[in-house]
Amino acid sequence: MGNVMYAYITHPDTAPDFTKPPTFDPHVGFPNGRKERTIQATREELDAAGVPLDRRDYCVDYFLKLLRCRDQNFPRTVSSCHHEKHDYEVCQYEDYVLRMKEYEREKRLKEREKRIQEMQENEELGD
Repeated sequence: MGNVMYAYITHPDTAPDFTKPPTFDPHVGFPNGRKERTIQATREELDAAGVPLDRRDYCVDYFLKLLRCRDQNFPRTVSSCHHEKHDYEVCQYEDYVLRMKEYEREKRLKEREKRIQEMQENEELGD
């Protein structure tokens, strides 16, 4: 509810558009840079494994391990593949947290840009 109020009612000018990529340089504020997120699986491997499109994210490598474990331990997949399922769920959670942090970062940078612009306008009017 808080993000809806912020985005549509109180601050529509500084609310990030989550349907578009970030507007600021991803390395701003990171003096040593950021580690690039990569996927080890190829498109051919994903197609061969029958991975649905909604699962093809940064956690697809863990999902493939889970699928392989389920194939190898078919009747007892719950007890045998608990570790792989846990790894996949942890990856999904960490991806969600990272997306939330990126949203908040974009919001803070937009607010900062607006403050700087307002300060410059006030200085121009004061002269």
